[in-house]
Amino acid sequence: MPTIAVLETGRPPAALQPAHGDYPSMFADLLGQGFQTQAFDVQAGDLPDAAAFDGAIITGSAAGVYEDHGWIPPLLEWIRDARGRTRLVGVCFGHQAMAQALGGRVEKSGRGWGVGLHRYRVVEAQPWMTPVLTQIALSASHQDQVVVKPDEARVTLSSDFTPYAGLAWGDDAISLQPHPEFSRAFTGALVEGRRGRIEEAVVDQAIGSLTAGDDRAVVGTWIRRFLSA
Repeated sequence: MPTIAVLETGRPPAALQPAHGDYPSMFADLLGQGFQTQAFDVQAGDLPDAAAFDGAIITGSAAGVYEDHGWIPPLLEWIRDARGRTRLVGVCFGHQAMAQALGGRVEKSGRGWGVGLHRYRVVEAQPWMTPVLTQIALSASHQDQVVVKPDEARVTLSSDFTPYAGLAWGDDAISLQPHPEFSRAFTGALVEGRRGRIEEAVVDQAIGSLTAGDDRAVVGTWIRRFLSA
């Protein structure tokens, strides 16, 4: 059974956790019973020995990778050191942290908030992307974006709003801006809780988008295949 380190870089709002869980539990649910996960509190300075795990997932966070938090430089150094020693998956903040650590650049985007259900083109299908889709729909919740991709990275997913929505390095490191671990119910509750921080029209559009189906089951299968390779 593959063992996966879940690097917890943030937490959902406390009011949403009783119904929806925390980020490590969301990823454990996404991976299912064929995987053993162990959470590490990155903000508390807890980082795993990468070589002791078959893979590692870096979660989302309310922080920006460019912000002055004491736990971010050690995480970026851990990513550089872990590359090639275990299989890496970054999601949202994790996607941005991998890009920043491996030669790219992340900024708060002038495009504003990306929330609700977003659609992404599959730019370059990877061997673990089966079943094959030409586009996917997943929940999004971010202001920051990768604005310069690392030279070594390949673009796997893209949209007009998020050009670098998916990246891959070699055959052992991938990252995604959207959230395959988020249910639409959680995404809706998260966006509703940000009314006032996010413009009303953007919130309303995001809530409306969640009535459509998503592809989190398929992307969950992709991630399981990647981590099992």
